Amino acid sequence: MSEVEIAAKPKKQRWYRSLFVQVLIGIALGIATGILFPEFSHHLAPLGEGFIKLIKMVVAPLIFLVIVTGIAKVGSMKALGQIGAKALLWFMGATICALGLGLLVGNLVQPGSGLNIDPATLDTSALDEKTQGGHMPGGVEFVMHIIPTSVFDAFATNSLLQVLLFSILFGVALASYSESAPPVLMDVIDQSLHVIFRIVGYIMYLAPLGAFGAMAYTVGNYGAGSLKSFGILVLAAYGAALFFIVVLATVVRLLTGVNPWKFVKYCREEFMLALGTGSSEAVMPRIIKKLDNAGCDRAVVGLVIPTGYSFNLDGAAIYLSLAMMFLAQAVGVDLGFGEQLAIMGILILSSKGMAGVPGSAFVALSATAAAIGAFPVAAVALLLGADRLMDSMRVFTNLFGNCMATFVVANWEGLLDKDKMRAVLDGTVTPDDPDDVVAHPHPGHEHLATTPAQPAIEKPEALTVNRTPEGTVNHHA
Repeated sequence: MSEVEIAAKPKKQRWYRSLFVQVLIGIALGIATGILFPEFSHHLAPLGEGFIKLIKMVVAPLIFLVIVTGIAKVGSMKALGQIGAKALLWFMGATICALGLGLLVGNLVQPGSGLNIDPATLDTSALDEKTQGGHMPGGVEFVMHIIPTSVFDAFATNSLLQVLLFSILFGVALASYSESAPPVLMDVIDQSLHVIFRIVGYIMYLAPLGAFGAMAYTVGNYGAGSLKSFGILVLAAYGAALFFIVVLATVVRLLTGVNPWKFVKYCREEFMLALGTGSSEAVMPRIIKKLDNAGCDRAVVGLVIPTGYSFNLDGAAIYLSLAMMFLAQAVGVDLGFGEQLAIMGILILSSKGMAGVPGSAFVALSATAAAIGAFPVAAVALLLGADRLMDSMRVFTNLFGNCMATFVVANWEGLLDKDKMRAVLDGTVTPDDPDDVVAHPHPGHEHLATTPAQPAIEKPEALTVNRTPEGTVNHHA
């Protein structure tokens, strides 16, 4: 018998049953519907919005359960603090690089040059409606916002940072019991996590419909006219994002040994769905499960991914700095090096408080323009037609950046199981469906490691990976 025993792979799935293919078809049909029937496509928005709301319904309990089970396993407040500190350090470095790249591309491409627009002629009423009077919170206000008025309010409003704070406190308190922790409580939490992933599996049946509705509405509402008007800006943004992704992938591969392109293939359904719906939150549950399956420790995944959704928005950072250059050029203002440096400094701070703010990109741009004073804030209204076209770039880059950050932090902490990672990404091990239950069941729960197409068996042979105190990895069935 070989050192590593791997469960027999199920029969190859028919192509039309693949979620990736179904979402791809949904996106293609959505684009066609938006082009051919733009008026009708306006009525399809609820399909995409409804799907995203269904996913958001389970995000808060999912984060709570993942973090609590992860922290209970880590058991050390010091180790938890190290994970958080290293994650924030990586987030800051990535954000600075993304903002710098946006400014560089803006200087080289000059996407707004020659437009000669008078800000006084712009209608800012749509901008006011988009931002709904929102503002970027200051330092103290931001910290106070993280503290929930009540636990129930945090879950009811789906405030990820508030849920994250309570989850950390609950997990630390539970871990403090050590060996005396009530086993029945841990078992309930563990089983609840299985239930949440099963619910996500049911919701994902609607993913192609959600992608169809969201894409049809976007194309029908913003369409080719917006693309023609802002073509250079859009191309510059997507080009900058592609360059950032390639460089980030190279750096992460050197640091961790993970092959980012194999990871993208492994998560192709999630990336395609995020592109189709224009929302990275729509795939958060599946991404958390897949990172867990790919060898990242659950405590790292539970901390880095939810935090990254607020603090590590690489795609948004590229867009914000590039958009500032575009606006200045469009109204005929030449920004000096000092002003661009000031823009970068302001955006480093303002981009960290974007989550949960209506029209957050416009609010951040307006606040930055007001602080610099180089051109009228009204110029931000120029981007109303182009903003939605940037969603795919922002969503993909944000999601990719957070996944890579998880691998980096897990590797720094010695909590990345590289053997398991390579086996999963190479396809030599096929984890169970991420929407169903965990790929590698805990002892005593092997009966849960089944998929809808596979009946439970008494002694399933599945790959499990245990870390020894010396840091080596044992594989056994």
